[in-house]
Amino acid sequence: MPPRKRLYKLEDAVEMVFADSPSEDEDLLDLPQSDPDYELRESEYDEYDMASGSQPSTSASSELRRASDQHTVAPEPSTSKLRRRMSAPVLTQPPSASSDSEPSFELPSKRKASKKAVNLRKRGRGRGRSSSSRTTEEELGWHNKEDNDETPEPLRFMPARVPGPALDTTAQWSPLQLFKLFFSHAVVHTIIANTNTKALYQLQAGKKYPWKVLTFKDFYIFLSIVIFTGLVIVPNQADYWRTSFPYNFKFPGDTMSRQRFHAILWSLHMSDPKEDEENDRKRNTAEYDRLFKIKPLYTEITAACKAHFQPHQNISIDERMVASKARISLKQYMKNKPTKWGYKLFVLADSSTAYTWNFFVYTGKSEFLSGQGLSYSSVVDLLPFPLLGGGYTLFVDNFYTSPALFGDLFAKNIGCCGTIRKNRVGFPQTELNDLPKKAERGDMRWIRRSKLLFIKWMDSREVTMCSTVHAAFSGQTVRRNVKRAGVWQTKIVTVPDAVVDYNRSMGGVDVSDALIGYYSVLRKTMKWYKTFFYHFLDIAVVNSFILYKELHKMRVDVMNPHTQKSFREQLCAELRGDVPAAPPPLPPSSQVCMPAYYGEDATALRRYCRRCSEAGNKTVKTPIYCTKCLIPLCLTSKKNCFKAWHTSD
Repeated sequence: MPPRKRLYKLEDAVEMVFADSPSEDEDLLDLPQSDPDYELRESEYDEYDMASGSQPSTSASSELRRASDQHTVAPEPSTSKLRRRMSAPVLTQPPSASSDSEPSFELPSKRKASKKAVNLRKRGRGRGRSSSSRTTEEELGWHNKEDNDETPEPLRFMPARVPGPALDTTAQWSPLQLFKLFFSHAVVHTIIANTNTKALYQLQAGKKYPWKVLTFKDFYIFLSIVIFTGLVIVPNQADYWRTSFPYNFKFPGDTMSRQRFHAILWSLHMSDPKEDEENDRKRNTAEYDRLFKIKPLYTEITAACKAHFQPHQNISIDERMVASKARISLKQYMKNKPTKWGYKLFVLADSSTAYTWNFFVYTGKSEFLSGQGLSYSSVVDLLPFPLLGGGYTLFVDNFYTSPALFGDLFAKNIGCCGTIRKNRVGFPQTELNDLPKKAERGDMRWIRRSKLLFIKWMDSREVTMCSTVHAAFSGQTVRRNVKRAGVWQTKIVTVPDAVVDYNRSMGGVDVSDALIGYYSVLRKTMKWYKTFFYHFLDIAVVNSFILYKELHKMRVDVMNPHTQKSFREQLCAELRGDVPAAPPPLPPSSQVCMPAYYGEDATALRRYCRRCSEAGNKTVKTPIYCTKCLIPLCLTSKKNCFKAWHTSD
């Protein structure tokens, strides 16, 4: 077997001095340091790959042969020369005085030379750029709005339930009945029991204030007063019980004394005080629950929000701030929000009704260790796919939008659209045919990468979008006020489809925040968990009002619906006991089969006729349904499936 070759260090090798040569191949062996734009081409280096069987140039081989015959060892090269000779052949056999054979040499590996050439390479600028790379850049360049884009296939909308209220739409629902869907008898019983226990603990601790056992009637009156404080604002909470002008309110003084109200408020507690102590002993451990004191009501409200309503096709996710300046680590700061200091909630809302369908309280970065980041994890946590269904279109802002998130949700039959930051991983960075800095209003560029569409559009400033459900441009326009020669004029501006739908559907959470803010019951408090109690009460009232409006649309009723103000007034009256609560809705079996419209008239809502579908014609829709059977049936002058259905055996 031939002896194994040993690789000697460069300082022990023969000095190799390459003669100047006009050949481009030989120049690669002596990389110039003075040219930072020099780029090592892979096709040129292949000529020196010893694995391919090629040989060094003639002049270089003669220099090596002469150095070997003289059996001389080159002096140690300097650092600068060493850097320039990294591509030179290295002696793999020690020179011997008695050996006439020529020493063998090896060239450095292609990978090593490539790494050193990369340090001399300047991104985007290099000599000898191949035609294939230029073709790739042209294919990945930005397109104009005149270029045709493929229209994505619409997602098949398959919700888990019928969109809208998951209630008996034919029954007469009072504000109190809708409110009790969120503040159920079970959760109210838990709050009352824990409040009584907390009051007993405080009395045993030496605090002196009058207390008697809290009952359901007292608690509902307490809630009525809290909601009343959102309707009527006074400088001080004690002013509600003043009898002198101008604070001589009849309510709440005639229903509950101020002392009793404050005693309930001071003792209000949602969790078991004994379990609180056990949880506090776990502080600074992984088992500690920072939201334990609000968990009973927190879990009940989130479950009720999802149980009693099914979102329509367009949904949105955004942050919500609950105002607070408490000295607690749960408090967050968001400079771009109207409420900058407070507790942050991530909220999923229905875009068409602003119904708060799901939410969770943000407790800190330590809770999100999935590796995808908060913007990814928060969206996935808010989307319970089995309960929600498929075919939805989600709208988010640039905090959440990322190609990775949109791609993963598209694989689960959820379309996405949102603004995106240019520095997101996956956003196209090519400048070929990019939007100019001084582009006119309405100019746009787009790139499609598989299912992802990236858009740049110039409005008053540049807007960047990403979508999986839109084509780039279909000819839509918007009106903008433009100042020309000192005169304001209206200008018709072209706009991408993604921008139009985003502006229409992104505001679900913002509208929900506005509805809460109009008559919010939030008050300053010394306990952080009471702030959440006030906010959960606001969510329950607003969602009850939205359910009331949706149910009113589905009923044939000539009465005008409540506004939120009148809805809250009616709820206050029912909670304090002035108005007897309406009897619970009768089950469908006790009603009479009568035809009724799904909406206010025949144009509001249409569903597939049950009898026609069973007969094989699955394309017939009808706006009429049976109030007892709750199934859609045709009823026209030419076709009466309603009668045929009820008279058939």
